[in-house]
Amino acid sequence: MAAKAEKTFTFLVVGGGIAGVTCVEQLSFQIPSAEVALITAGPHIKAVTNYKQVSKTLEEFDVEERPSSVLEEKFPNLTVIHSAVKSLHTQSHSVETADGRVFGYEKLCICSGGRPKLLTQDNPYVLGIRDTDSAQEFQKLLSKAKRIVVVGNGGIALELVYEVEGCEVIWAVKDKAIGNTFFDAGAAQFLIPSLEAGKPEKAFPCKRPRYTTEEPAGGALQTFTADGHLRGKSTGPPEPGSALGPDWHEGIALRGAEQVSRKVSVEYQCEVEKIFTSEELLNSQQQTLTPENTLCLSFFSDGSWPVYVQLTNGKTFGCDFVVSATGVVPNTEPFLQGNKFAIADDAGLQVNDYMMTSEPNVYAAGDVCTAGWEHSELWQQMRLWTQARQMGWYAGRCMAAHVLSEPIELDFCFELFSHITKFFNYKVVLLGKFNGQGLGTDHELLVRCTKGQEYVKVVLRGGRMVGAVLIGETDLEETFENLILNQMDLTPYGEELLNPDVDIEDYFD
Repeated sequence: MAAKAEKTFTFLVVGGGIAGVTCVEQLSFQIPSAEVALITAGPHIKAVTNYKQVSKTLEEFDVEERPSSVLEEKFPNLTVIHSAVKSLHTQSHSVETADGRVFGYEKLCICSGGRPKLLTQDNPYVLGIRDTDSAQEFQKLLSKAKRIVVVGNGGIALELVYEVEGCEVIWAVKDKAIGNTFFDAGAAQFLIPSLEAGKPEKAFPCKRPRYTTEEPAGGALQTFTADGHLRGKSTGPPEPGSALGPDWHEGIALRGAEQVSRKVSVEYQCEVEKIFTSEELLNSQQQTLTPENTLCLSFFSDGSWPVYVQLTNGKTFGCDFVVSATGVVPNTEPFLQGNKFAIADDAGLQVNDYMMTSEPNVYAAGDVCTAGWEHSELWQQMRLWTQARQMGWYAGRCMAAHVLSEPIELDFCFELFSHITKFFNYKVVLLGKFNGQGLGTDHELLVRCTKGQEYVKVVLRGGRMVGAVLIGETDLEETFENLILNQMDLTPYGEELLNPDVDIEDYFD
């Protein structure tokens, strides 16, 4: 049983990432007189900037890390509490923080995000990149590295292998092609040459500010230079920060110790079988020395690499360190004990179409939750920045509407999956069932590819467009979005739909 709350808020939001900050902003906008609190473990929050509504469902924005004081100055009704959450007591409507304080709530929204699925815990040679601190640690380790092994095939891995220079990269992916989360093998083949070519010069240096902050709970002062270098290292207990922005690598130098520009080798259809140091390898080899492994023993006997990675394809690589980029799991741990949350198959807090969990007056948004309502045929949940913002915004709307006893309907953003990002310096737009998700064999594909310029794929079912992948400056996103939403019968157009000599935008105006 939690102690008596020192203060009770109308709205309490946990998490300083995009979902939590967007939720707080929406609540403060909807009911300016309500007392709102944001509990965040780190001294910074993630803010959406340069927001642009590209079309009905597509949106573009930047994510900037800012001191939480920026929020407090903007919203006088907001209190920011710097601490991690220790426990949640839904029966008494209270949250206990790691520093022993207790806060009450009328409505609570959990936006605690996800935590990295590390290959192994407590291994100093295995690094998961999730928040700003881990990105800074990666930069520091990389500056002295000659070879790294990157394991994973999601967004962080894709950005990482492209951005790293001056270091050999061994990239281990469990799939037949890179970027399996976002696109098919055809799109992967279109992008692969970009790994071998030199990176284009940036048009201008990133001027995004870095801040000097003092860690809560007795941590040491942590200072960042203007170009993102870490000057001081916190000695306080590590608390997970909010997730990185979509352009997290901007403004920090991802360069290794070698003179090479970029050298990436991809190992397909394999996973990590074992991670060990040179000492562990030598000990095991000496115990089971056979003619077959004598060569292996002599190969590693110089101990030239601090750590080795054995893959399921039988290959072993020595490297300076391993980057675990194998996705995230919903960060639910502090909230479960003593409560009765419905948990989805992917370990997220299940929410209904009002972003409400199974516990009364408790909502959730972003990576920590799983959309438990009946989805639109053209939408699926993916733990991406766009959805974190949309869910946080909608959760704030729902919480305010319930307090004001106003009706609210499921937001239009959940009608069609849409996402804009950038991989390998190409603009990438994903729409609807872009990879044929859930369609089985009941669909056909049309593809147009111009090497080094664009890759266009549409997914058709029954002559109607249900998904699309656009790589490059195609200018087709709004047209295709309309065709998917309108469900127009495209059978008469056949393959002419992607004929580069036909101006499809004028065709369907």
